[in-house]
Amino acid sequence: QVQLVESGGGLVQPGGSLRLSCAASGRAFSTYAMAWFRQAPGKEREFVSHISQGGSTTFYADSVKGRFTISRDDAKNTVLLQMDTLQPEDTAVYYCASKFGPYRSSPAVYPYWGQGTQVTVSS
Repeated sequence: QVQLVESGGGLVQPGGSLRLSCAASGRAFSTYAMAWFRQAPGKEREFVSHISQGGSTTFYADSVKGRFTISRDDAKNTVLLQMDTLQPEDTAVYYCASKFGPYRSSPAVYPYWGQGTQVTVSS
């Protein structure tokens, strides 16, 4: 009964920025932990970032620390991923995901997923 819809993907040059948005509906957004994952062709889905129910705790994959920032706006039922200093290695389909409970980096424990949005970093 939880629906997630990502937006904001696109084509950007190396060193550029994008802001992804995930809109949630169907359940009380403020009760969910939210996360972003990404998947490139031929690779497994990998963890990118996570934000806790209250928004007070965040986690990032080592590969994006210092470049990406996750945030949430419970009044708008959205979670954002600000991506700066993008590199070709960041090219992937980015997925919004949701679950109850504490931080986990495995996609297997997230029951709710959006459809994904393509991010391409290329000159």
